[in-house]
Amino acid sequence: MRRIFALLLSALLMAPLLTACGNQTGFQDGYYTAKVSEFSHGWKEYITILVKGGSIISVEYNAENASGFIKSWDNAYMQTMLHSNGTYPNEYTRYYATQLLEGQGEGEIDAITGASSSHGTFQMLAQAVLEQARKGDSSIVIVDAAH
Repeated sequence: MRRIFALLLSALLMAPLLTACGNQTGFQDGYYTAKVSEFSHGWKEYITILVKGGSIISVEYNAENASGFIKSWDNAYMQTMLHSNGTYPNEYTRYYATQLLEGQGEGEIDAITGASSSHGTFQMLAQAVLEQARKGDSSIVIVDAAH
């Protein structure tokens, strides 16, 4: 009887260690944000991710102007960019964010024609925010994304 009790007790004590090994990505739960250091064409891009249970469950990628207005909400900018580039912020920001979410930071992020500059910035921001999530450091990381 003592032997069974000892085995059960040791199994209970080891269970937390075994579940910790299940987090293959190494992401710590929490919110993580990376922002570019400077405004580009009036906008400052950022990524915020939410990690829960060691997995990315939410990704927001966008840009804001000096007053905090979100680029994806700017309908005039959207119309101008759509006609000149064939895409617009609300389309490519969601596309890039979805790829990061689905790949859990492991896969390649495909570029959208007309949003290649944002693709490069997104890659740098994603790398920075994923590193913050691995460290469990929820402070905002500033990235120099000069092209």
